[in-house]
Amino acid sequence: MQTFIKLFSIFALSLLLSACQPQPPAFTDQNDQPLDLAEHWLVINYWATWCKPCRKEVPELNQLHQSLTQQPIKILGVNFDQLKGDALVEASDSLGIHFPVLSQDPAKHFSLPSSQGLPVTHIINPQGTLAATLLGEQTEQSIRQRLLKLGAIKH
Repeated sequence: MQTFIKLFSIFALSLLLSACQPQPPAFTDQNDQPLDLAEHWLVINYWATWCKPCRKEVPELNQLHQSLTQQPIKILGVNFDQLKGDALVEASDSLGIHFPVLSQDPAKHFSLPSSQGLPVTHIINPQGTLAATLLGEQTEQSIRQRLLKLGAIKH
């Protein structure tokens, strides 16, 4: 009987400890809507309104976002200037961004390197690990090719 009690106690303690594991942060978009990013490849693009190549890149990212809606891939924006609230909504609207823009910088959570230039795009695998960093202006095709190489999408 004591063996059963000890085993039960160990089992109960392990359940309690597993419930205490830190949860990933709850990311929200520029409209404070929650985003479900679990089990997805993430294409995280850093942009700013003053960045000319960023402005050229947005339509390409919009097109990629639209074409991958049936894939486990999320296109996400992050404002380099760390705008919040209405200022973030206005900035993303002024660039014509049609994909979610994160309301907080995910760099710390995903251990992203700091960027010295814009635009920069990071690709995160479903395990939350940085898989690629693309420096400079990208096209729908260049990002699609990298996702293909990484096995995120099939031909």
